[in-house]
Amino acid sequence: MTIKKAVVLLSGGLDSATVLAIAKEQGYECYALSFDYGQRHNSELEAASKLSKKFDVEEHKTIKLGMGEFGGSALTDDDIDVPTEKASGIPVTYVPARNTVFLSIALGWAEVLNAWDIFIGVNAVDYSGYPDCRPEFISAFEKLANLATKAGVEKGGFRIHTPLITLSKAQIIQKGSTLNVDYSATVSCYQANVKGEACGECESCRLRQQGFEKAKIADPTRYEVK
Repeated sequence: MTIKKAVVLLSGGLDSATVLAIAKEQGYECYALSFDYGQRHNSELEAASKLSKKFDVEEHKTIKLGMGEFGGSALTDDDIDVPTEKASGIPVTYVPARNTVFLSIALGWAEVLNAWDIFIGVNAVDYSGYPDCRPEFISAFEKLANLATKAGVEKGGFRIHTPLITLSKAQIIQKGSTLNVDYSATVSCYQANVKGEACGECESCRLRQQGFEKAKIADPTRYEVK
């Protein structure tokens, strides 16, 4: 029997945990990849480590990147406040070229592993308007993957899987719940504290709260007491 290998981007948040569960359900041997890219807190990385163990992945790597050196985002620059109100246009929580960088590194690992499948939890429905979460971007990157790698040129066939891209947050939560994802172990907040407790005020928290409410599933998120 041929073993299907997949690199799964795992941030430690709700969406990426659901994607990992989906990849496992589909029979992939999963290699989880997380990034310490200069984000405001390490709580989500700690969550990613715990999730990778819960899902019994083959290997989990955390790559350190210096994206915080550039700043330009409320998630990597302490001089830019995380907004608590929804803004029009692309918000300040957008991290310049983040998914392009993440997918490029995932592609490199996939090529070494002889894994033709990469999973990422981008979403084009209940999301913040990030340009690197759109289907057009994913399609373009998949073409790049097969043009820019030795494996792609000689064999072809790299695929970027986005199983959540057309789902609402409620639908994502419902899907994950059928796969026994422990959402209490995930961290989605842009500014979680050192205990991994969510602020309950940022847009990521609001989308998560609304998702559980619409899914009619109790919200297990740990919120900071203020």
